[in-house]
Amino acid sequence: MDWREGEGAVGGGAEGTEEGAGVVPAGLQALLARCSEMYPGQPNPLQVTALLKLGGPDPLDYISMYANPGNPKLNIPPHWHYVSFGCSDLHGDGRVHEQTGPEGPSGFGFELTMRLKREEGEKSPPTWPAAIMQALAKYVFQSESILCVGDHVSWHCPLDNSESRVQHMLMAEDPQLGSVNTPNGSVQFVQIVGVTTEELRAAQHWNGVGVLDIMKRMPSAGGLWLVTDMRRGESIYELEPSVAEEVENGIESEGSNLSGVSSRIVWTETEMGGILAPLSVHSLKAQTELESESMPHITHVESEQIKTTLQKGLLQGGKSCSTQGKEASEGNVEGNVATSDSAELFVTRRLESLHLTINLESGALLPLALRGRLKHGRHFTFKSVVDVGAVTLVSPAVAGAFVDATCPYAVRGPWLQVFIADDFLPTLVEDLADLADPDEVSLPTTFRWPNRKLTITIVAEET
Repeated sequence: MDWREGEGAVGGGAEGTEEGAGVVPAGLQALLARCSEMYPGQPNPLQVTALLKLGGPDPLDYISMYANPGNPKLNIPPHWHYVSFGCSDLHGDGRVHEQTGPEGPSGFGFELTMRLKREEGEKSPPTWPAAIMQALAKYVFQSESILCVGDHVSWHCPLDNSESRVQHMLMAEDPQLGSVNTPNGSVQFVQIVGVTTEELRAAQHWNGVGVLDIMKRMPSAGGLWLVTDMRRGESIYELEPSVAEEVENGIESEGSNLSGVSSRIVWTETEMGGILAPLSVHSLKAQTELESESMPHITHVESEQIKTTLQKGLLQGGKSCSTQGKEASEGNVEGNVATSDSAELFVTRRLESLHLTINLESGALLPLALRGRLKHGRHFTFKSVVDVGAVTLVSPAVAGAFVDATCPYAVRGPWLQVFIADDFLPTLVEDLADLADPDEVSLPTTFRWPNRKLTITIVAEET
């Protein structure tokens, strides 16, 4: 990355920018003022700085790194506090973000922070958290998704490339910075919290906020300020065994806030009387190409309309994050499956039978989709990364769907909907329960329900 480290780069060292000329843009100044209130003795914190701003490869202009003494009375250890500058509108001139004024969100409406436990004798902060923040910011800019409190990010490797169990992230509100109003709009400071695989699964099956609340009461898991400790060797389940029952009760009573994931998923209409050969992960692309030849051609314009429908309608629903639309975790969809004019471009085609083939990581979420979503009258979507399509599991309580008990499988353009009747749900929950522990699943594995004309095959991850 084209970054450099230096002290006080915002205040006086950024050549070729307004900051370098001694004029700090109003949006940036408001964020700096908020940080100065909390760290009055650190006017020139160590920073990781993008060498090329306003159009360079790195979306974050700066990441400041403060030394936080913690709070012994609250069991908060000394730690490094990282704060980003760039997801919100720093300049207010339309060069990076659309101008919204002080009443709306500034840019994407948030900045990223992270708190990393300071090791004994450590004199300077590690810079790997800055690299993670930059990677997340790139995702936000490229996808125009918004990271909200309670969202999760599956990382699948130790955040610091060590042997740590902390390999994923949840998003929380920064307990000290909170939110701030700037001349360019409001900004919430969203804190990255490192979590274990077990904690990620709990957030997926229940909700991120609930898991964060549990972590707050455990100093060893982060405590009130959710300080990430890369040396942490125990998950919340091991630190407090009663958490398993607490999470399970939460799933049963509240369901899951996760309403969709990206996945490697394809489908085909099959004759249940014949022998079904499971699709291997290597045939996913070939299968998609075969289907595309038999389906009506979709123009580029129509494809973009479909993507907009899937992102802003189906996967978002009616609720929002900090008064903004969100797609990152798709965690607040309740009630209706939205449709739009772009979806009406296609005729609904009924399927007599269905064979779904899905990768293990996504298939492991089927028990969550059934118990945490459909059992509570909601829906769950697997958004394909193979093509522009999506597969939505629909409960009878969901309004606006184009499937029902008389037509359980139907496709409209690239959007497949699967109706799960109330009397079929308990059978699916029981038959697919073992997928919740993906390490114990032998691949490929196929589940068949001949009386429902439904087959699901789980395949290995792409290598």
